[in-house]
Amino acid sequence: MNIHEYQAKAVLKEFGVPVSRGVPILKASEAEAAAKELGGPLWVVKSQIHAGGRGKGKFKEASAGDKGGVRLAKSVDEVKEFSQQMLGATLVTIQTGPAGKQVNRLYIEEGSDIEKELYLSALVDRETSEIAFVVSTEGGMDIEKVAHDTPEKIVTFSVDPATGVMPHHGRTAAQALGLKGELAKQAEKLITQLYTAFVAKDMAMLEINPLIITKQGDLRCLDAKISFDSNSLYRHPDIVALRDTTEEDAKEIEASKYDLAYIALEGTIGCMVNGAGLAMATLDIIKLYGESPANFLDVGGGATEEKVTAAFKIITADPNVKGILVNIFGGIMKCDVIARGVIAAVKAVGLQVPLVVRLEGTNVEEGKTIIRESGLNVLPADDLDDAAQKIVNAVKGK
Repeated sequence: MNIHEYQAKAVLKEFGVPVSRGVPILKASEAEAAAKELGGPLWVVKSQIHAGGRGKGKFKEASAGDKGGVRLAKSVDEVKEFSQQMLGATLVTIQTGPAGKQVNRLYIEEGSDIEKELYLSALVDRETSEIAFVVSTEGGMDIEKVAHDTPEKIVTFSVDPATGVMPHHGRTAAQALGLKGELAKQAEKLITQLYTAFVAKDMAMLEINPLIITKQGDLRCLDAKISFDSNSLYRHPDIVALRDTTEEDAKEIEASKYDLAYIALEGTIGCMVNGAGLAMATLDIIKLYGESPANFLDVGGGATEEKVTAAFKIITADPNVKGILVNIFGGIMKCDVIARGVIAAVKAVGLQVPLVVRLEGTNVEEGKTIIRESGLNVLPADDLDDAAQKIVNAVKGK
């Protein structure tokens, strides 16, 4: 689960992390009061969308101006002007794709006197089961570009959960960032604060880009991006309350209500599979035969008929779907349950596109019988290779 920048900063502030003062707004009419509350003389008007590259992004609407999604305002009138232009407009960045995202929230922040920009992030290292920090002197840039062009400017170190963060971790960060004296002490404190927040809130990723040194000699997190481990959200109702569903795919939101692992893709063949590994293999073999999957959907090992029906409805709700492949290997999951769910869903929403069903495993014969006797126009498949070829051919009209 992702949250907006202003929300991320509020979370970090709870742990003492130094961030700039700011006011979020939802309406352009709130801009003047926000600017006056902060006092000026400089303000930064920031688009709040779940995507990076906002400053370099472009709005689709000419009326929104061409200054990007992050703008420096030198007067209250400019804050009001930029807010009116940006709210409701569609911002396109390197991470949104050509469709862009509509800006429904802004963050009005006090300006900062920047001496230098740095980079700092933390994420879960799955190879070591530790929290890894990534730091670089090249802040404010795409870290992927830095890694490609000048990898020697990136330093990583991990924190063993058995010991937690130690003083030497802070010293390592300070040295890598070229900080000395009072700034080095601030860096050591910051690493401790960020690690504490990361663990306490079950974060999956935390990125500060840029982390700045102000001309007054202070470290400050000028931007913040946080994603949380969705599996642990039940422990954090305060974080769940920050969820902005307008930033998420409607189909993914619906899938989460039924505990379905669903990710929308851009292809034409809808997939319903049990097991993440089998689902990935199904996506791969569809590509192998010349088509693209419309989604990743793992119904899980213990799916009920209700969940299968909901999954099928979510797939058919995608207008890009030209064919559907159901690929089930029954272990804990029973093939007859899948079959009944598919039949129930088809009868509820109709079937306007080709449907190929491959069943194998527990209660497979019963499942095949249910589908065969349903009277529906369903193409049976013997194995995954056969299923992939049949659905691709059906979509291509062969």
